[in-house]
Amino acid sequence: MTINFSKITFAIIFNSTLFFILIIGIQNSANKGRINFLINETVNLPISFIIGTSFISGSISGSLLSLIYLRNPK
Repeated sequence: MTINFSKITFAIIFNSTLFFILIIGIQNSANKGRINFLINETVNLPISFIIGTSFISGSISGSLLSLIYLRNPK
């Protein structure tokens, strides 16, 4: 149980750090784009923010999926 808690804590701290670095790094980004959802589209966001948040969300989901797999191996 403590191993899973430490992995979750590491994933949260690591991805939060990446997010804060991303926010600091995109201060002068001039390239902007929109994301099209099924119903609406978003406001103009910097392309680096879109790519960075997709990387971070993939990292979070990958770490959670690995924890689920380690808990219930087949």
